[in-house]
Amino acid sequence: MDAINQLVAKNLKKLRMERGLSQDDLARVSGISKSMLVQIERGTANPSLSTLQKLVNGMQVPFDALLRRPETHYKLVRLSEVEPILGGDGKIKNYTLFPDDENRHFSVYRIEAVPGAFWQAAPHMKKTIEFITVFGGALELTIEGDGQTSVFRLAEGDSIRFQADLEHSYRNISGETLIFHNILFVSGKIF
Repeated sequence: MDAINQLVAKNLKKLRMERGLSQDDLARVSGISKSMLVQIERGTANPSLSTLQKLVNGMQVPFDALLRRPETHYKLVRLSEVEPILGGDGKIKNYTLFPDDENRHFSVYRIEAVPGAFWQAAPHMKKTIEFITVFGGALELTIEGDGQTSVFRLAEGDSIRFQADLEHSYRNISGETLIFHNILFVSGKIF
């Protein structure tokens, strides 16, 4: 399996060039320094979740467009072989199980977070819906939109669906590792 930084490097350069963006252009629209962008495109940087989110928002592509692997007739995913993207100062591991493709419009992630971990997510692309199912621990999900804040507490076995093009955050409110699957669905054409 490709190392995640090499996969991101290849996909980032391809997406940037398809959109006719120079490195300076992408640095400006994403808020990432050009030197960091160069390191990411070379595969020498290990970008955080927030850095990747800024890049995809700047290019207006789904998050996992940076994680796309070559297509095959089947896809077997072994968690032990998936390199996680770290967030929340290393307290959160985001495993890309099934990245989106141009025809499917959804992706599947496994998220693991240590007790007390917090992650503020930037709004995803317009028309993105998130589906979460908790498999261990307890999740506090906060969604901000239309001038109101909604807070949901999910225990093992609970699921929720919400508009993910709004500000939202995740917090492990249990004393054990929080484990949840996250499906991102983008309605309509994404590329």
